[in-house]
Amino acid sequence: MRDLAGCGKFFGSGDFDSPDLLWKEPIDPSLSPPVPELRMPTESDTPADLMFSPQAVAIQDRASRKAPLAPAATTETAVEEHRESWSLDLVDPIDDVIRRTEETLDFIAEASIAANNVQPLDHYDLTIIVPVYNERETLPKVLERIDEVMPRSTEVIVVDDGSSDGTSQWLARLAPRANRTIIRRRRNHGKGSAVRLAIRHSRGGVVAIQDADLEYDPATLLRVVWPILDGNADVVYGSRYLDGCSDPSWLHRFGNWTLTKLSNLMTGLRLTDMETCHKAFEGEMLRGISLKECRFGFEPEITAKIAARDVRVLEVSTHYDSRGYDEGKKIGWKDAVSALACMWIYRKG
Repeated sequence: MRDLAGCGKFFGSGDFDSPDLLWKEPIDPSLSPPVPELRMPTESDTPADLMFSPQAVAIQDRASRKAPLAPAATTETAVEEHRESWSLDLVDPIDDVIRRTEETLDFIAEASIAANNVQPLDHYDLTIIVPVYNERETLPKVLERIDEVMPRSTEVIVVDDGSSDGTSQWLARLAPRANRTIIRRRRNHGKGSAVRLAIRHSRGGVVAIQDADLEYDPATLLRVVWPILDGNADVVYGSRYLDGCSDPSWLHRFGNWTLTKLSNLMTGLRLTDMETCHKAFEGEMLRGISLKECRFGFEPEITAKIAARDVRVLEVSTHYDSRGYDEGKKIGWKDAVSALACMWIYRKG
């Protein structure tokens, strides 16, 4: 199966799309049979062992919804008189109670399935994307931390980008959960490609990105997503430099400062940390943006494309615990050169 992110092949699980249900109107609405108004059974009609709290049900005739606004001639009057001639006594209250009881049992069964985490929801308040490449030691801690701090209506999408250190095998052994999608690829294609693929699968009202290396604490991601959930922003960047940065490498700090300044000059934004991992976006807006970059060029590309839109962009502080190349850090000077090229390519959005 081709990777719709455009950078190779992938094998995945967790695609919860289902076919639409199609319903066809009658060719001639006037031919629809009259629908009587059903009365709700009273306590005297209902056996004691089948009693439950009734819910309000609105019944509307499909033909009446299609009727013109102007009053019709004698034909419609005759139809109305015919409807009124139906006797409510034709409805067996016991049959109606049995039908409603079956519907209630079906609902309880669906709720039980959802409670056992084997049936997905149609919508989540938040989707967290976790791109991962050779992070077998830290990924379990990141996922555990997400479960600890994030709201219940959170969807997690993990994209294993061709790991060779046992990450893929560990993910394959995880028990299935309704709110977690795991996509495993055979080959590595880059962080940008993994994020783009996860965006396509996302269903959250807010979509945020969390690295799997524990440089960023998922708890501080809450600070990034909250302004969007609260309706005060469309895009939020979590800056490592608003409250100071713990990165001991002056070269990394200088590189990030340079790239951010150049990005601001081309986009008109006033960010302090364009390259941050902690980014959050309004879901529908993000899913409507066409992205192309496969590696770390994703950062300047998405920044330029949101700057070209009429959206509210905020920046909040986030915690950062730097690690060295001997601990698995992957970004290098080639990615910095690529970022500069991407800034120029996408300078107009």
